[in-house]
Amino acid sequence: MTHAERSELLGTMPIGPLLLRMAIPSTVAMMSNALYNLVDTIFLGRWVGPHAIGGLSIAFPIQIILLSLGLFAGVGGASIVSRALGAGDTRRAEEATGNALVFSAFCSGLVTLVGYLYMEPILTLFGATETLMPYARGYLTWVLPGAVFISMSVTANHLLRAEGLARAAMQVTMIGALANIVLDPIFIYVLDMGIEGAAIATVIAKGLSFFYTFWFFFSGGSNLRPVPRSFIPRIRMLLEIIRIGLAAFVRQAGASIFVITANNALGYYGGDVAISVFGIINRVLLFVVMPLVGVAHGFQPIVGFNYGAGNRDRVLQVVRTANLACASVAGFFFLIVMIAPGAVISVFTDAAPLHSMGIPAMRTVLLVIPLLGLQITGTVFFQAVGRAGPALVLSMSRQIILLIPFILLFPRFFGLSGVWAAFPAADLISTIVTVLWLRSALRKLHIVDNHKYQP
Repeated sequence: MTHAERSELLGTMPIGPLLLRMAIPSTVAMMSNALYNLVDTIFLGRWVGPHAIGGLSIAFPIQIILLSLGLFAGVGGASIVSRALGAGDTRRAEEATGNALVFSAFCSGLVTLVGYLYMEPILTLFGATETLMPYARGYLTWVLPGAVFISMSVTANHLLRAEGLARAAMQVTMIGALANIVLDPIFIYVLDMGIEGAAIATVIAKGLSFFYTFWFFFSGGSNLRPVPRSFIPRIRMLLEIIRIGLAAFVRQAGASIFVITANNALGYYGGDVAISVFGIINRVLLFVVMPLVGVAHGFQPIVGFNYGAGNRDRVLQVVRTANLACASVAGFFFLIVMIAPGAVISVFTDAAPLHSMGIPAMRTVLLVIPLLGLQITGTVFFQAVGRAGPALVLSMSRQIILLIPFILLFPRFFGLSGVWAAFPAADLISTIVTVLWLRSALRKLHIVDNHKYQP
């Protein structure tokens, strides 16, 4: 895609069709990403048992950390790439691409090293009980070698979207997701490798996505062709990637911390069954949230390009349209979960204890989910315009500032029910804060006056 074509696409195409074009591939890609752990949980629950779901939930924070590192580099690099392309600076965009990939590889390598050196203490910290420890250890042992694949495939995916190649980014993710769906039953059931088989299938699938992405970059599919000098670490470039991507990293890393906190609280107040129930609910929650993140990531390059080009009215249009799209998608999933939570749980397991605890818990956890899209798009808006401070605070607001303290506090008064109630409370408050901050920012940026904007 030439600069003129990119300018016509991001700068002049009607917002509705453009957001649809950018968001659908991004949404499919994000949902495909969510399928990795969703499919693992389904197959493990059906063929290994509820304890395997609990073990997967214990090991899950490591995967979240790897994804967060990929987002750290990818979101930071993508913001630079989209603004550089909007300004016609291709060389800067290529340098940002190379530096983001190097940063992602370095960070994921550190996770692998630390994970192997301190596996048992880490899993104990994550909430592993004596029953769940063997399952969590078996999964993590095989996931860590593929850490670089998990992290760098996410980074490269964001860089492709920053160039406007949302369809290519979707294809990359779908290759891995489909491979995981095919490989899971082979390794878990046919080869009878249990939870270790699920980990091996995940690593192979992520590896396929990783290699396909790099083939796409260097085969001419992308106009960004990083040359060797692009991969030389540049301190100023890395600092900008870190500054902008920090919000995305904190949001995802916060998810890891909250999973650890929740696992420990659930283990204390509800035992192994509560941890397994959370393993199911968290997979469903991720599957619901991923389309919202997909819409937000689809609108990020549109906002970044038009903000860089000084087209303020177009920025306002895409914010409004993205918020409406997120509310519609979240509302659809909300109805399914509220009407038939037992049917959703039955996809994973028929175990009676998980159903009796899981049905009311799922309804409680997803009670405010229709509003969550506003919080996500608001955060990504600040990333897209290069305002790292507000993006960082809003990224922290839901999971770190609110959800983790609520998980620690509410059970003291309400027991196990308090853990579940912490989720909608944090969602509601963080959404209100985001909407108020976004309104203020749009006014200060002279994108909208005091009377026109409704998020």
